[in-house]
Amino acid sequence: QVQLVESGGGLVQAGGSLRLSCAASGRTFSSYAMGWFRQAPGKEREFVAAISWSGGSTYYADSVKGRFTISRDNAKNTVYLQMNSLKPEDTAVYYCAAGALYTVVAEKFGSWGQGTQVTVSS
Repeated sequence: QVQLVESGGGLVQAGGSLRLSCAASGRTFSSYAMGWFRQAPGKEREFVAAISWSGGSTYYADSVKGRFTISRDNAKNTVYLQMNSLKPEDTAVYYCAAGALYTVVAEKFGSWGQGTQVTVSS
């Protein structure tokens, strides 16, 4: 397994931007597909974005498409989530995850970070 640590969360006004980072340990990072998920208070965890091991394929939830961008730097063992045009409904704890499959299914990801809080004020 790989260990993951998220950073970059915080408080931002609606319309603003944040960039989340997820640093991974281990030398096999480039063999993992990566995903971002989020969980708002009282709600179930939901898929946000995923990226293949090479970075050549990405997929987004409809709710963030056109506003969020997932990317990765395999040389730095890091995956990013650039979030623009943030809305109050984007408020949640954001988690990065690593897995063998390029998928939107949370249960298919075997390694998870501890999460970082994103709060968007109106």
